[in-house]
Amino acid sequence: NGQNLVQPDGSKLFIKGVNLAHWLNQEGYMFNFQKRSAHQINEMFCQLVGPEYTAKFWKDFIDNYITLEDMEFIKSTGANTVRLPLHYKLFTNEDFMGSNDPDLGFEILDRVIEWCKQTGLYVVVDLHCAPGGNSGDNIDDSHGYPWLFESDAQQRKTCELWKKIADRCKGEAIVLGYELLNEPIPSTFKHLYPQLHPVLKRITQAIREVDQNHIVIWGGANYNDDFTVFDVNDLAFDNKIMFACHRYGSQWIGNFTEFRDKVNLPMFMSEWGHGESWEWQSTFSKV
Repeated sequence: NGQNLVQPDGSKLFIKGVNLAHWLNQEGYMFNFQKRSAHQINEMFCQLVGPEYTAKFWKDFIDNYITLEDMEFIKSTGANTVRLPLHYKLFTNEDFMGSNDPDLGFEILDRVIEWCKQTGLYVVVDLHCAPGGNSGDNIDDSHGYPWLFESDAQQRKTCELWKKIADRCKGEAIVLGYELLNEPIPSTFKHLYPQLHPVLKRITQAIREVDQNHIVIWGGANYNDDFTVFDVNDLAFDNKIMFACHRYGSQWIGNFTEFRDKVNLPMFMSEWGHGESWEWQSTFSKV
């Protein structure tokens, strides 16, 4: 309803939550490594201990890094939402985390949805790593360039994946929404900015073929920071779009609220961090 999310009882929903980060898409600094992507981390493990032990490690990692007990703890803090970052390879027969089972991603998704039902947490389904690469950085486990925005084949693959996820989730009220692409197109690839809106629109329309109900969430360019790339006159084609911003190391959110007010649609911060100091984060969360 305009800039607000409204719960069934008519009250506003203010998202308070945490990312289940690193679980299903590893980023080097979360292992206290250097800036490395998931396939580089896997290769390092294979070189150190061999592929068989590495596959066993990943299975144990999937089963133990996030559990129902973690979800219960998250709920106990006063949170109402978790964001689930996913890697597209979990839904393919490509090797990832010691598996090439295309059903693995759905098994994990079903597990998280059931945990959310048990604990009363909403879940935002986030495609962190899309086919071809959505950012060209280590965070999307790509080959150093967001090829998704230049490849019709990769876009079709992304649309088909989202259709499968949406078809699986279309009856799940505990699913808050679908965050279509995490941190797309950094400014180093600014020439691709004009492709962001049409690609997100294409994915949205593919989802609507199977699910007309759930919210779709668009992230701005340059790590969910730049929303000027969107054609504000071409948002009315769908009545359940909201936006996701990210902010690290700064309290400045003026560009986010200005865009939110301009389009009169919800905006939520699906990632944020402390940068050089914890102090601003503590202050900001209380304001």
